[in-house]
Amino acid sequence: MPVTIDDARAIAGTLPRSYEALVSDRVKFRVGNIVYAAFSQDDTIMGFAFPREEREALVASEPDKFLMPSPSDMRYRWVQVRLDAIDVDELRELLIDAWRMCVPKKVSDAYDQAHFSGPTGSESTV
Repeated sequence: MPVTIDDARAIAGTLPRSYEALVSDRVKFRVGNIVYAAFSQDDTIMGFAFPREEREALVASEPDKFLMPSPSDMRYRWVQVRLDAIDVDELRELLIDAWRMCVPKKVSDAYDQAHFSGPTGSESTV
C-alpha cells in the first residue's frame, strides 16, 4: 500500500526542530529555513534532502522508485521518490536521513540515543 502525506506527518512530527509549512500549495517539512522534504501538489512525489554526490547512483539503482530533481533543483542536495513505490519503513528512513542533513550533529545524536539502541542502530522497542 502506498504511503501518504499523513504517514510523513506522523514521522516528521517526532523529529526535533522539524515543522510543516505550506508553500505554494505544497507541503514542506523544514528545520529552521532549510527544507528537508517537500511533496508535489498531487502528493504522489516527495523530494528530500540527499547527498548530491550519491543521487545518480541511487536513481540508477532503482529508476522506477527514485527520480532526479527538477533542473532548477539540481544545484541542491536533493532527489525525489514516488510515494507509491515505498512503504512506511522506507519513508521513515528517507525522512530521518534527510532531517539529519539539516540539524546539528548533537540534535541527531540525542535523537539516536532516545530512539535507537544496539550496535546495528535498530530501532528501540521501549
